Amino acid sequence: MLLLFETFQSPNGYIMLSFLLSCFIILCCVHHHVTLKDEEAIPLISKYFNTKGRYEEVNPYLRQDILAVNRSFLQPPSSQCREIHLTAIIRHGTRYPTAKNIKEMQQLHNIVLNNSIGEHTWLREILTQWTMWYIEDMDGRLVQKGVEDLKHLAIRLTRLFPSMISEEKLRGGLIRFITSSKDRCVNSTLSFKAALTEMWAIRDVEFGYEVNDALMRFFEQCTRFVQEVDKNQSAVIDVQKFKQGPEMMRVQEKIAEHLGIPSSFITYDLAEAAFFLCTYEFAVKAINSPWCQLFDEDDAKIIEYASDLREFWKRGYGHDINSKSSCILFHDLFSRLAKAANENKLRQQVSEAVTVQIGHADTLLPLLTLLGFFKDTVSLTSTNYASQTQRSFRTSHMMPYAANFLLVLYDCGEGGIRLQPLLNEKPLIFPGLTDQQVSMPLYEDVRKHYRDLLNGCDFEAECQLFNIPAEF
Repeated sequence: MLLLFETFQSPNGYIMLSFLLSCFIILCCVHHHVTLKDEEAIPLISKYFNTKGRYEEVNPYLRQDILAVNRSFLQPPSSQCREIHLTAIIRHGTRYPTAKNIKEMQQLHNIVLNNSIGEHTWLREILTQWTMWYIEDMDGRLVQKGVEDLKHLAIRLTRLFPSMISEEKLRGGLIRFITSSKDRCVNSTLSFKAALTEMWAIRDVEFGYEVNDALMRFFEQCTRFVQEVDKNQSAVIDVQKFKQGPEMMRVQEKIAEHLGIPSSFITYDLAEAAFFLCTYEFAVKAINSPWCQLFDEDDAKIIEYASDLREFWKRGYGHDINSKSSCILFHDLFSRLAKAANENKLRQQVSEAVTVQIGHADTLLPLLTLLGFFKDTVSLTSTNYASQTQRSFRTSHMMPYAANFLLVLYDCGEGGIRLQPLLNEKPLIFPGLTDQQVSMPLYEDVRKHYRDLLNGCDFEAECQLFNIPAEF
């Protein structure tokens, strides 16, 4: 079990504690972990789970075959085309709730145990059979399902790009691994690598990885973002307004009514905690929890929108600095593409054929925003929920566990160097390049489209916090 890796990485004083905790956590989940093929075992609201959703809900065909791939969308414009570089920026696999979320779940559970009345079968199950198995020390750790998320993704990518992700390239040092310092990301990286070494039975060599928070956790190091958005409640005022608005109040009242408790007991945070109990039971244990019965589809859509509002204003298009905080990752990405294209032009071996970078939803969302993907014509606000049902900015579709953004560089001979973007193994169209051949435009046209960012988007300049003199 990958969680045991932490035992060997811990300081001596914490080895036994880490070992016992790992064993406890694994025992909590192994018994329940199954592959769901029965549609009835999947919560009806699972497609609204935002960033807490399973990868299989974004690609439902994986429920039947977790290693299935579809190469048909990779068809380049000519048979001359061959892949010369692949960058994969990947979110970590399925994890436990944060300590903060667990505290709220525990609070809700205690309220229900001490106050709830009702004869619903699912409510009796919560009151008499369901146990609060979450503990605060789980705090965002990777779970066994998360190990499998990354292993399965690695295998699928070798099937999609066999000439790129190969034993020869791995042994040749042409595949590079970069990760956030967070345990769930390091362990996701180890899982991805383990899938490759196990598949090719490589036992005679170890392959390293780099921890680089400047790239994978840039949002923590961008002072302007931290001060103006992350720690500034006024920057997310629409989120607060929606939480207190009529749609969300109705959801809270319905939850209280279902539980048979006073509506004053259910705050937004506790309504969200109830939703999380449903999402995590499904993501971690692969079960349709009785907590899911608290919500119908309309409720789930409202909670999904509340979460999307938060991501929009804190990581997406709500504030310019949200996307500009990812300038360092943007330039790192395009510098690598330029190097690969230049080496290929000089008929040299591409020195970094594959780059696997593992981070967070907070890594991917600002970058996708900077590149202009999933931009709606009207901003998400606290008052336009009803008109945003068809919005593009929907994290349930974009950002499940193990979400991945791929950029594949092709040499198409006389057809030029081309670049294909994919999200979650499905092709994307670069905004503003819709007249190009399918989703594989000329690489130079992509560079021209983003020339303002390539010539600017300086991380240090964008993230500098300017002190405005006080007026007297």
